[in-house]
Amino acid sequence: VVPAKEAFLGFANSAVITVAAVLIISRGLTNSGAIERVAKYLLPKVENVTLQMGGLNIFTGALSAVMNNVGALALLMPATINAAKKLKKSPSLFLMPLSFASIMGGMVTLIGTPTNIIIANLRPELMASIRPELKDVSPYTMFDFAAVGGVVALVGILFVTLIGWRLLPKDRTAKESGSTLFDIEGYTSEVKVPKDSKYIGIPMPKLDLKAKEYGIQIAGIIRNKRRILALKPSHELKSQDILILETNPEDLDKFTHEMGFEPVGDLGKDIALLSSEDVVLIEAVVSSDSRLIGRKVSTLRLKSRYHINLLGISRQGTTIIKRLQDVVLRTGDVALLQAEEDIYRTTLSRLGLLPLAERGFSMGKRHQAWLAGLFLGTAVLLASFGVLDLTIALTAAALGMVVTNIVPLQDLYESVDWPVIVLVGAMIPLGGALQTVGATDLLANGILSLSSGLPIYIILGLVMFATMTLSDVMNNVATAVVMAPVGLAIADGLEVNPDAFLMTVAVGASCAFLTPIGHKNNALVMGPGGYKFGDYWRMGLPLEILILFVAVPMIMIVWPL
Repeated sequence: VVPAKEAFLGFANSAVITVAAVLIISRGLTNSGAIERVAKYLLPKVENVTLQMGGLNIFTGALSAVMNNVGALALLMPATINAAKKLKKSPSLFLMPLSFASIMGGMVTLIGTPTNIIIANLRPELMASIRPELKDVSPYTMFDFAAVGGVVALVGILFVTLIGWRLLPKDRTAKESGSTLFDIEGYTSEVKVPKDSKYIGIPMPKLDLKAKEYGIQIAGIIRNKRRILALKPSHELKSQDILILETNPEDLDKFTHEMGFEPVGDLGKDIALLSSEDVVLIEAVVSSDSRLIGRKVSTLRLKSRYHINLLGISRQGTTIIKRLQDVVLRTGDVALLQAEEDIYRTTLSRLGLLPLAERGFSMGKRHQAWLAGLFLGTAVLLASFGVLDLTIALTAAALGMVVTNIVPLQDLYESVDWPVIVLVGAMIPLGGALQTVGATDLLANGILSLSSGLPIYIILGLVMFATMTLSDVMNNVATAVVMAPVGLAIADGLEVNPDAFLMTVAVGASCAFLTPIGHKNNALVMGPGGYKFGDYWRMGLPLEILILFVAVPMIMIVWPL
């Protein structure tokens, strides 16, 4: 269906480069600390849940309009969890509304989401396919999405802030936020090495392997009343050492019996026992583009390769400490890690782990915050006034961030979400194939026959509903590529303004609120929020209905039929 010589033409579309440039710029804004500086002054410091939530949601929505919305969410998750702790509320109250707000904020501008970039860049080609006289039409500009997307985002953010979070299950939102997502004190035990132990002198790597046979993590040693948490391969076990272990009573009993160690009375089982001035405990969420996803913990060799000790995993609110080595990591898992501070600051981001605490990765580049903002602001202005093509302007801004080392060369490729880039390039010829084989006309004629005699606004609503439904179960980029030609075919059949239907698809493709799989942001908050798969529709369904009733009239006003 797709000729071989055309199979890769999608990668020649400027949408591919634009998406990549936006992702690099987003990394630059993160690295420079520009967002943290702005957040420090704009985020409210209040003791009211609604006001705090509103401030966070509005800020992330605005942020998502100028950078990748996944990056915007990742930047604000630590501040959100800290806000929940200060208010003594569950993070579940805040994180799903934050995710939804960041998704809606991406609707406002062309660069807010790859979906808008694709529809904007495909506009000339799609228009020409239905009406040859429209072959010279231009792509959408930066703020062509703002009138409709801005109203939808504002109404949606108000809904999730004032009403939406109240629809979440009470057993999730009623849990008061403590200092950690992990309740591991009950799993912390201490055992003493007797004077006649046959394991005296054993190197720590060998002892560590032995402990892992029983599903036990060695978190540190107390030697001569001094804690040693940053255990190195050169450390050897000595007489009277006290091992700090992460385990459950059953495995502890087996381990101590086999090794001949002596259980020690309660030393004050406190999570603080596992950290010191040099060694920190950090909770980090597995991001959607982490290289750890789908890999078993035992194959990662976190301790030997990265000098990071994995003490526990929280998945959808359930803590996993037993047999950690057999766990296969998923997007949204929250890992409890123990490492020296200078190690975790440099290593976590490269592993695709987002710390759920105040960030410290960008301290060395904060003097460049103004420069990162200048690059982005200049690119937006030049593109908005037609001085430069948007793709050229954004690519120049991304290049500027690389040249000035805001985005180091070694981080350049990691800044780009390559599955999205490949998906964009691959879906464009497939979208053309749907038109070639008549699938687009078949779908369009089906919707037209179902809606025969109905008002135009009902037909727009049906297209948006169909697009929303697809976006909840498949990638929104793929949804946009499939539904944009369908929308235009319907507009052609009705002989009305095709732009109204393209905007309908753009809004609908961004509305992935019913499941955690429809958008990366929803998957990202699933673990830290302790959500279940079925939690999302409780707030997402009324939100999608609200957007349907708001977006359709706005589209008809801004893009008259």
